[in-house]
Amino acid sequence: MLVRPLLFSSAAIAGRSLPLTTAMSMSSTTSGDQQCGGKSAVVFLHGLGDSPAGWSSLEHQLPSLKPSLGQDVHYVFPPAPTIGITINGGYEMPGWFDLFDWPIGISAKDDKTGKNKAAQQIEEAVEKLEKDMGIPPNRVVVGGFSQGGAVALLTAYHRRKEGKVPFAGCVCLSGWLTMKDDLEITDEVIKSTPLFWGHGQADDKVLYEQQPHGVQILRELGVDVSDAAYPMGHSSHPKEIEAMAEFLERVLKKDS
Repeated sequence: MLVRPLLFSSAAIAGRSLPLTTAMSMSSTTSGDQQCGGKSAVVFLHGLGDSPAGWSSLEHQLPSLKPSLGQDVHYVFPPAPTIGITINGGYEMPGWFDLFDWPIGISAKDDKTGKNKAAQQIEEAVEKLEKDMGIPPNRVVVGGFSQGGAVALLTAYHRRKEGKVPFAGCVCLSGWLTMKDDLEITDEVIKSTPLFWGHGQADDKVLYEQQPHGVQILRELGVDVSDAAYPMGHSSHPKEIEAMAEFLERVLKKDS
């Protein structure tokens, strides 16, 4: 099946799509106060075919909902590389990893190499936050939409092995839990990294079944998961962003 380009491009808050040429020209970091930085950080990953611009309004929208998410929080919106996507007949577009199945249900095949490479990119962004701004991983929340949400889950749970400092939290919007057969979560991560997972009940791209399936697996392993479903398709909902803001305020106020 040939899938139309930008199928996963939400530009979800604004409800618009962006041209592919925008993606690689965007800065990987957006912040209104890059000089003094912040005491904590949110790293948020866009979806397939989108760019950092599709979600960069979170930097202003979240503080408008919760003022504590403003001056002391640094926002990072990494750009995905441009890669060929199998379900698009090899068409190249911004993507974190390849896709082989459509729609994406709980039996979807994993691109393990691509996903681990994407997670490594996010880990390097977090390391840069600590090196350049003094923000340690336990003051960082990783999150994303769709493909970005899948990478956020992988980065926050699968790959924070013994010896790695856990993140302050994780956000998954309309994403899915990948590489489930390889999932092992350390006790420290279970204790330290709660999750907010929002999903559309009418999602026909990343099927809604992904949310209860992934939430159950993570809860059975002991992860503190807050999940919510919304009357929407593969997009975002104002109430979802409000819930995300409440979650971020809660996890970033810990030990602040």
